[in-house]
Amino acid sequence: MNRSGRVRIAELCANPPADNTVVTVNGWVRANRAGKHHSFITLNDGSTLAGLQLVLNAEQFPDYPSLCRITTGTALRATGVVVATPDGQQPIELQLTELIVVGESDPTYPLQKKRHSFEYLREIAHLRPRTNTFGAVFRVRSAMAQAIHHFFATRGFLYVTTPIITANDCEGAGELFRVTTLAPTSSAPVSEDFFAAPTGLTVSGQLEGELFAQAFSDIYTFGPTFRAENSNTARHAAEFWMIEPEMAFADLHDDASLAEAFVRELLDHALTHLPDDMAFFDRMVAPGLCDRLLKVSQTPFERIDYSDAIRLLERAPVNFTYPVSWGVDLQTEHERYLCEQVVGGPVFVLNYPRAIKAFYMRDNDDGKTVAAMDLLVPGVGELIGGSQREERLDRLDQKLASAGIDPRALWWYRDSRRWGSTPHAGFGLGFERFLMYLTGMENIRDVIPFPRTPRHAEF
Repeated sequence: MNRSGRVRIAELCANPPADNTVVTVNGWVRANRAGKHHSFITLNDGSTLAGLQLVLNAEQFPDYPSLCRITTGTALRATGVVVATPDGQQPIELQLTELIVVGESDPTYPLQKKRHSFEYLREIAHLRPRTNTFGAVFRVRSAMAQAIHHFFATRGFLYVTTPIITANDCEGAGELFRVTTLAPTSSAPVSEDFFAAPTGLTVSGQLEGELFAQAFSDIYTFGPTFRAENSNTARHAAEFWMIEPEMAFADLHDDASLAEAFVRELLDHALTHLPDDMAFFDRMVAPGLCDRLLKVSQTPFERIDYSDAIRLLERAPVNFTYPVSWGVDLQTEHERYLCEQVVGGPVFVLNYPRAIKAFYMRDNDDGKTVAAMDLLVPGVGELIGGSQREERLDRLDQKLASAGIDPRALWWYRDSRRWGSTPHAGFGLGFERFLMYLTGMENIRDVIPFPRTPRHAEF
């Protein structure tokens, strides 16, 4: 640690220097308790949940009357002497020798020392990272993004950055945000547009990822995706991030094994390396969270066939809102019953009906199902969706025709089945959905810095 320059508060608290060491910290005021002779300022620099107490002695500062009026939100540079505080919330405090106001904060600062609703904080998304909850959310988000890259790097996966602007829909649902340079009132043909073809923002990097898997064997994408879905639920956003690995020479069971290892390692990383932030979520957001995550990380993930899952649900002593029969897509209430009441832990449901799944999923030999999987976890339901991909060109063409997709638009995708095609599989995990599960936050708008939802694109 460089004691002569700025020191992060997290480092000071984790490795307290000896008494009488002089250090300098920067940060923003969370609170200022001013008295006649002393002021106690709580300073936070975002590196940790905790703040550092600064002690301002009136005898040492001729301008004490003005300094003790420092308000919440003010940016400070503080230099002082370290003093151990064995009985305090933090192991040390700073007896100030110099205090510089870097940026003043007027009394209208909207984050005063009280609890604010998440709805209110979304209206000031540019300031909410300064709160305890969102400081913890975005430290966890940053750490988990790095852990994801580490997971794949240590297994030899190639990181691929797939296009954000694309001419394919991947899922075929027509929920693309259109990209054009033509004026809204233009009647010009698409041939005069920038790309001379209809284009939009990507809904998935999967199709491009499959191409790279046919050259590098194991790859993954991790980037922004977009859905023009007019939904205002707590689980939907128009812009979110996806993690999508793809493996050549792999089947559905290889896919499930990778997904299980992935979830286990990420949960273990969060609980081991982010103890303060995770304890905060456990205490303030979702009591019992850490125990639930620990149990999932240590419990073997079961695997059951979709048809068996339907039979279990049909026999369940529960009146589901959505009726159950073979061929329906599972709803959250069904998924949670399976993993919470039947299995008592995480479970993969395998081999879904062909009619309810995407064109790229491999047909099973029964002619009715495809090699698809969903990972269901307690408290949430579906966390991961994946499949073995259809590697046979003739079958792929049949599925494109059934889905009403022009094969000429995916000529490059079809080519990957013509020259050295291999069985391959992959899955997708929505990063924000995973962060909701990990932190206990109940709204996707609260785990992404600046959420994009219908009629909301501020900041």
